[in-house]
Amino acid sequence: MTLMNLDLRAPLLFSKIGEFPSEFRENDEFLLCFELAPAQSRSIEPDRELLLGPLVFAGCKTGDSCQDGTAALPAGNYLFTQNRGAYLKKDEWLDMAVEQQKDGLWERYKPENRLFVRFLFEDGSPVTQIFRPLPAGGL
Repeated sequence: MTLMNLDLRAPLLFSKIGEFPSEFRENDEFLLCFELAPAQSRSIEPDRELLLGPLVFAGCKTGDSCQDGTAALPAGNYLFTQNRGAYLKKDEWLDMAVEQQKDGLWERYKPENRLFVRFLFEDGSPVTQIFRPLPAGGL
């Protein structure tokens, strides 16, 4: 897993969905946004089971499950990691988020208390991406 600092110049907009789908189709794109438990979100050894707080929203760009209302991955600076070749299950992307946090803190970043998980189809294969917002300046 490679940790990157990503400067997202424009927001990624999604339609809110009531329920996250259990299956993905080619060209579907979904975004989950979670609040993180404050005590865990800055720990170099977070308790994986306690890291995620409430789901703030789920969003989609395609499919029948889309509803009215807009959700967004805002423009800004992020810690960013991705896994190409698979839509990861919750246990797998949560492990990825924990490793991203550990690596980010080791590099002296101070990520904010939100976690965005994006699922998309890119270059012929599924991709899972993890975003953690960084304050202005990144450190």
